[in-house]
Amino acid sequence: MPDKVFISRLKLTDFRNYAAAALTLDERHVVLTGDNGAGKTNLMEAVSLLSPGRGLRRASYADATRIHAPGGFSIFAELEGMDGVVEIGTGIDTTDESTARRLRINGTPAKTVDELTDHLRVLWLTPAMDGLFTGGSSERRRFLDRLVLSLDPAHGRRASDFERAMRSRNKLLSEGRFDPSWLAGIEEQMASLGIAMAIARQEMLGLLSRLVAETGEATPFPSAALELSGFLDGQFDRPAVDLEDAYAAMLRDGRYRDAAAGRTLDGPHRADLLVRHREKDMEAERCSTGEQKALLVGLILAHARLVGNLTGYAPILLLDEIAAHLDEGRRAALFDLIDGLGGQAFMTGTDKAMFSALGERAQFLTVSHGGITKS
Repeated sequence: MPDKVFISRLKLTDFRNYAAAALTLDERHVVLTGDNGAGKTNLMEAVSLLSPGRGLRRASYADATRIHAPGGFSIFAELEGMDGVVEIGTGIDTTDESTARRLRINGTPAKTVDELTDHLRVLWLTPAMDGLFTGGSSERRRFLDRLVLSLDPAHGRRASDFERAMRSRNKLLSEGRFDPSWLAGIEEQMASLGIAMAIARQEMLGLLSRLVAETGEATPFPSAALELSGFLDGQFDRPAVDLEDAYAAMLRDGRYRDAAAGRTLDGPHRADLLVRHREKDMEAERCSTGEQKALLVGLILAHARLVGNLTGYAPILLLDEIAAHLDEGRRAALFDLIDGLGGQAFMTGTDKAMFSALGERAQFLTVSHGGITKS
């Protein structure tokens, strides 16, 4: 079983509806119960900001600051991490001209937020993700990229550099500036970054698909068949350098078409994650709402297991309203699966009784309008 990473102390200041909150935890799971709007998801959002990015809501940092707070917000956590005990502090200071994120690890300013992945990996599942299979392809790409990031922290930097290069190309094309050498330089950069992104996605899908196939019969949740479509389909058995040349040629040949469209029409930013219900051999978007939720739960749990297997450390799981639409038997099976991953999970719900099957494996907290007490 992977080694456990767990948060032992968590302190929030002026974050969402919390003027100040402090928790002392142990390595068990954490169940947060309370009325809707009490602040359960806010607390889990704070934990999600212990990973690179903008957290589970993808909100701007300024919006996460408590209304009428005199400055920005701060989040402090002490945890038993992948590199031993560590203290992490992050937040913003709105007295500055910008709202850039600050990050300190053991009191020392971090060079990049990617340093967080040296200490923990955080995965989440929220009700906002329930429409993943029926919504637009951009949400599925973002979901897949979060999966990749948990194992390849450099993926985020490659993606942002690709977007920056693509915006530069689009700008040149929109202005009618078809300088061959200038465009070729940008397109070579896009090809290098874009193919690296696509290969990282393909590798993640391959690893996850094999794990799902191996463990599918041992879980009460349906397993997902995964495929990436929409960019160089069927060509990823070729060497990376050949793929880069092929993509650069696509960009070169598509300049006038892209100029007319006002955007780049070929690339990893156009790919889509295709998901099928393996047992029923049916596209996920055609499954019932309940089946889609079960597919998503199974996919997140499989990915958490993959992260634990490959890093040697179980990720911290954030599961918002995870038990709301499950019957008693499936809830108990879910809790056993979560516990079997070997990590610490934060779970929310309105009714403490829904988590009774966890028993002593969890610590129960009641959230009420910015206050947190032991249940």
